[in-house]
Amino acid sequence: MGREMTLLSATLGQEGLLRKVLLVLGGTLLIAIAARTSVPMIPVPMTLQTLAILGIGFAYGSRLGAITLLAYLAEGAAGLPVFSPTTAMGPAAFFGPTGGFLIGFVAMAWAAGWAAERGIARGFFGTAASALVISALLYVPGIAFPMALASGLGVEAGWAGQGLGFYWTHFMSTFLIGDAVKAVLAALIVSGGWAALARR
Repeated sequence: MGREMTLLSATLGQEGLLRKVLLVLGGTLLIAIAARTSVPMIPVPMTLQTLAILGIGFAYGSRLGAITLLAYLAEGAAGLPVFSPTTAMGPAAFFGPTGGFLIGFVAMAWAAGWAAERGIARGFFGTAASALVISALLYVPGIAFPMALASGLGVEAGWAGQGLGFYWTHFMSTFLIGDAVKAVLAALIVSGGWAALARR
């Protein structure tokens, strides 16, 4: 199956290098703002970070989406305040409890872009299903790092090397509703963008 146009390429055409650089920088700024935006939610407040990452992946495509997330992580590693307030700043963030999620963000954006390029994520239902699956897959690196990898890297903390039940309680169960809401919001935004483009 070949690549289809993404929302970005359908809107702006083939972007030049300068435009791509500006899009990457704009994308990292959007993610940083979203990471620091907290919305009241049951059972815990949610940030809009993964909503922004999904949106960028769906709109930018796999390559530019992944590059944007790599740039975002580089900004965080350099000490810029781009991560959520509960995440450490600088290189320490990658060895904290959410280190696996940070790395997984790159794959998340790539996967959303891949779905968009294959025409899977264009209408509401296809985009929502893609967003839900991709959001669920983010827990693989998110849990693998504290459960198995952190101890091997010499990290000694109460969150490292615990059993699956611990991570289900503290890393997953309280965030599932928020993830589902953000997946639906991403689908509404992306499908709405395509609908608006079709009316032009």
